[in-house]
Amino acid sequence: MDSGYYAACTGLAAQTQALELIANNLANLATTGYRAQQATFRSLLTGPGSVSLNPLNAVINNFGLLSGSRTDLTPANLTATGNPLDLGLSGSGFFAVQTGQQVLYTRDGSFHVAPNGQLTTADGSAVLAEQANLLNPPVPVSVPAGAVTVSQDGTVSVDGAIVAKLRLAEFPPSTSLTAEGNSLYSAPANSEVPATSTSVHAGMLENSNVSPTSSVVQLIMAQRNTEMLQRALTLFDNQLNLAAVQDIPHV
Repeated sequence: MDSGYYAACTGLAAQTQALELIANNLANLATTGYRAQQATFRSLLTGPGSVSLNPLNAVINNFGLLSGSRTDLTPANLTATGNPLDLGLSGSGFFAVQTGQQVLYTRDGSFHVAPNGQLTTADGSAVLAEQANLLNPPVPVSVPAGAVTVSQDGTVSVDGAIVAKLRLAEFPPSTSLTAEGNSLYSAPANSEVPATSTSVHAGMLENSNVSPTSSVVQLIMAQRNTEMLQRALTLFDNQLNLAAVQDIPHV
């Protein structure tokens, strides 16, 4: 009974955390360049290291835990805006930007030119230029006054003259990106590689890749699992109280 109580308790905690992830995805349905976060679960076997992994132990001692989340990197649709500084991406790449002293990555290409001439994101992060050596200090894209155009390979021109090339980053398939908020993501050190299969589309922005239908289905399932585990906890609690009432008089 104790094992079942703790299994239900850990399961309820995991489902509650999963609900928060799903709710956050739904809240970002209209966020440009947002990548959905998917919950990942793992099984924890309680007991000493020599516990036999027989079917009975698997039922009694395996507790479900939320081990974290992964970023869904599935591309989303592009929407035309007509603004030459709105840049959408096709392929698996990201724009590289600098926030404070940290290089982060984003698919949100709603850029503008700051008063100091730097190309920045909506939250003021500097958009970075391509470099021959990624180990060198990052270089922001500076844009002089004039008509700005961006080609599909990320080359930035002003009045027909090339001024910079956007730093487009791709990552090996096994790379785990971490959400940092505002459609920004961090990557493990030295995992970035130059983009070879990513194209830039000026005058367009990428939508969020959250699927409303799938997210609502996941939300309903998580809610039902949460309710089931709450009922299980109530049942275990009632049985513990009943056992205490029956056993205490005999002590």
